[in-house]
Amino acid sequence: MITRRYSRRDLAVLGFGLGAAVLVNLALIWGPTLASVALSGTDWNGISELRWIGTRNYGDLAEEYPPFWSAVRNNVLWLAFLGLVATPFGLFCAVLLDRRLRLSRVYQSALYMPVVLSLAVVGFIAQLVYSSDYGVLNAVTGLTTDWLGDSSINIWVVMVAAAWRHVGYVMIIYLAGLKAVDPALKEAAAIDGASEAQTFFRVVFPTLRPINVIVLVITVIEALRAFDIVYAINKGRNGLELLSVLVTENIVGEASRIGFGSAIAVILLVISMAFIVTYLSQLFKEDRR
Repeated sequence: MITRRYSRRDLAVLGFGLGAAVLVNLALIWGPTLASVALSGTDWNGISELRWIGTRNYGDLAEEYPPFWSAVRNNVLWLAFLGLVATPFGLFCAVLLDRRLRLSRVYQSALYMPVVLSLAVVGFIAQLVYSSDYGVLNAVTGLTTDWLGDSSINIWVVMVAAAWRHVGYVMIIYLAGLKAVDPALKEAAAIDGASEAQTFFRVVFPTLRPINVIVLVITVIEALRAFDIVYAINKGRNGLELLSVLVTENIVGEASRIGFGSAIAVILLVISMAFIVTYLSQLFKEDRR
């Protein structure tokens, strides 16, 4: 076996490339993250002197800040809706398109088209559809429902708009995974007498485990970072409160409370990490077995 010896120039190039990537990662991701954790224990407003107050911000969030619990509930609903409705529907669309239907390219383009739009644009489109004054939905159905103004239903209709974009993203990822499945596995299952449903759930779907990890991470991130769409509709108020909106309002809002907003950001980080780490740890345990 021949061992390649790197010259000083090669080592310098490798060191520069890796070092630059690590520095950028530290500066743009881990630096702000650790800074938020540290600032969450202060009452700093960006101008005053830093004053350490420990966990008081977290206590105030739970006891004296009503929008917090509404935002937590809405974020959990958002995650559940994307994970239990939009993601399975995206997988269903991918399975159908993998069967090489007629005009499948047209269907793929139509389903993927919303992905190229930002959530802010989706929010403006949602206003055109759901507005009580000029919305298409009320005009077609003859209803007079205030879909976006009624705090009991607006979160649901906005989640449908967000899912419209999410479905196309999930569909294209799963479709790529399905194209990579060895056809011999399906043929062997068919020879053994397995139905199409049995073939998918017992043969095809287990091979998509790496894709499932990617989709899970994307779904959690999409659900917890949602901001643009609700801010475009009503600035995340009146039933559309989200944790990301509260972070923005407290850090760059009229009454700047960077320490308080950082505490909300830390909670958002902990929630996202809890979902991702738990799933990945279970996945790695199964692989070791």
